[in-house]
Amino acid sequence: MMEPILKVRNLQTGYGDLRVVWDVSFDVYPGQVTALLGRNGAGKTSTLRALSGLNKVASGTVEMDGADITGVPAHKRVRQGMAYVQEGKRVFHKQTVEQNLLLGGYTRKAKRGELMESVESMYEMFPILGDKRALPAGSMSGGQQQMLAIGAALMAQPRLLLLDEPSGGLAPVIVGEVMDRVQQLKETGLAVLLVEQAVEAAMSVADHVTVLDIGKVVLDADAKDIDDLAVLKDAYFGRI
Repeated sequence: MMEPILKVRNLQTGYGDLRVVWDVSFDVYPGQVTALLGRNGAGKTSTLRALSGLNKVASGTVEMDGADITGVPAHKRVRQGMAYVQEGKRVFHKQTVEQNLLLGGYTRKAKRGELMESVESMYEMFPILGDKRALPAGSMSGGQQQMLAIGAALMAQPRLLLLDEPSGGLAPVIVGEVMDRVQQLKETGLAVLLVEQAVEAAMSVADHVTVLDIGKVVLDADAKDIDDLAVLKDAYFGRI
């Protein structure tokens, strides 16, 4: 039986005294995509921020590789193999594409030659980045910036990737391209936790689905067992 790389149990978190997530539990496995779905305000991003160490965990536990990381600082979670791509295509706009990628590999403390090998592998995965390597990241389209943000996160050579709304603001054809890359990543053995509003896009790559509503899990199932998107809609609107 394969062991999960990430185990979340009875998670509670929020912002200061404001509690947003009340009781969230799920697992994420190597080589699989777990889709974390739900309406706006359901607690999805707050959950990711707590898992990455950016939000304080009020209660519950977070384990990675069987070790409790609930109180571990964010930078140490990166060194343990976790990477977080926040929503909003967050890149360094004035730096070149290649500089953004090199910055993504900073925590590895590797020699430049090793980092450049990783950069070249990002260009193979995202050819448009190679074409624009010398251009400022801010000159690229939203979809290209999203691919750069993912590429920069992958430069740290994570084993677990947290992806928050990678399709946000993108044209449907670009959303499909991003999901193709997510599929490609999981086939390498990477574990992916995907927060996504585009339900059909998420379901195209998901192995497991966890739906949140008002900070609690209302549906937790293997994607193959959800043969009707109406089930997800019912979960979204509180009819399960």
